[in-house]
Amino acid sequence: MASTAPTAPTRLTIHPDRALPLDPQQREVAREIYAETATLPLICMHGHVEVEAFAQNRPFADPAQLLVVPDHYVTRMIVSQGATPESLGIPRVDGGPVETDSREIFRRFCSSWKLYRGTPSRYWLEHELVNVFGVDVEPGPDTADLVFDQIAARLAAPDFRPRQLLDQFRIELIATTDAATSRLEHHALLAADGLGARVVPTFRPDAVVHLDRPTWRADIAELGAVSGIDTGSYAGYLAALRERRAAFVAAGALASDHGHLSADTTPMDASAAAELYAQALHGEPGSVTAAQVHAFAAHMLFQMAAMACEDGLVMQIHPGVLRDHHDGVFAAHGQDKGFDIPVATEYTRALRPLLQAFGTDPRFRAILFTVDETVYSRELAPLAGAYPSLRLGAPWWFLDSPEGMRRFRETATETAGFYNTSGFVDDTRAYASIPARHDLSRRVDAGFLARLVLEHRLRLDEAIETAVDLAYHLPKLAYARR
Repeated sequence: MASTAPTAPTRLTIHPDRALPLDPQQREVAREIYAETATLPLICMHGHVEVEAFAQNRPFADPAQLLVVPDHYVTRMIVSQGATPESLGIPRVDGGPVETDSREIFRRFCSSWKLYRGTPSRYWLEHELVNVFGVDVEPGPDTADLVFDQIAARLAAPDFRPRQLLDQFRIELIATTDAATSRLEHHALLAADGLGARVVPTFRPDAVVHLDRPTWRADIAELGAVSGIDTGSYAGYLAALRERRAAFVAAGALASDHGHLSADTTPMDASAAAELYAQALHGEPGSVTAAQVHAFAAHMLFQMAAMACEDGLVMQIHPGVLRDHHDGVFAAHGQDKGFDIPVATEYTRALRPLLQAFGTDPRFRAILFTVDETVYSRELAPLAGAYPSLRLGAPWWFLDSPEGMRRFRETATETAGFYNTSGFVDDTRAYASIPARHDLSRRVDAGFLARLVLEHRLRLDEAIETAVDLAYHLPKLAYARR
């Protein structure tokens, strides 16, 4: 007679050699290299953790609100299998009904655990569950409540607050991403509490440089209000941007962040730019064409580079994503809900105007990111290998994965070298995943460097030094003020 005893839940463990090479000899060398980087401090210069989390330092709400609802890496996979955003607790713009039972949301996530097999999300989540939350059973339909309770117990601990986690995660420096119209009051609070040099803002002007944004006119008005400069003219607009950049620098900012569809940096004639700005601001809604929107955005990338030469902010440029691919999801739930899709991106011609003007200027630094990996060896590595102002950013977004990182090293290193890259900087708004992301990068780099050692292309001491530089020194150098 078959036993009716309940099956014990599968234990959740993470292997010490995860993401290291399969070949035993290469793995042994990779272990030695990785050991030298595993406990280094984290430099987190390209993330999107909200500054309010650090300023307010409140306890995290619950496991679903921390790990599921705000993380589009997690929710998009479940939505791709037919679930609705509402069923995952993703708020509606109109305040309409969504699932509010966090346990039910978490059960849906745990029941979808197998969907993450083979994805970087699986690696990050397992690392978080085991190393951050002390979870010892694998998520699944029958263990969801148990896993929820184990995480909730950790969240309730007094040392599990955003500020306290800076030390637990060994975060030496973390940058938030802040709109150009931010009044930076939360950063001022952090500075008053002695954290101003550890949690720094990043200047993100996208909302005020894309003329087709639904809130563009309101954002321009707010830019004027926060800067104290009349933005009714193009000259006032540029002056207001310079004022806000100066405020960000005073608050400790090291970089600006630019998310454009195209990498085009063609400048416009100043009078033409002024006319187009006036048309967009004072003309009939919809009177600006798509071509004019593109031209103004390209012009403003060029202008941002010119301003960077003045104030020293490092430009982070990451084009090539068609945001909000599904109009209905955007209308219902807003931005960053998993429907941003990469497009093919050209850099060589697009960046030439900017690089002709500033590419050899010692005051200028730009870090280039891409989600179109076909351009690594063809365009980005040769550009970074020639222009002293350029560095290649870490594999980003869809390429922030074991195979994506390996392909990056294989396709970019021979032309750009290691030292024309930024080292690893994570791209996440999921705070608890930051250590996992850095750990994965360090393991992949250790594996790549181990192969070079075994092929007698590097000495072991050189490989270890390079691994340490990629994990720690290069990010600090790439974002250092010029």
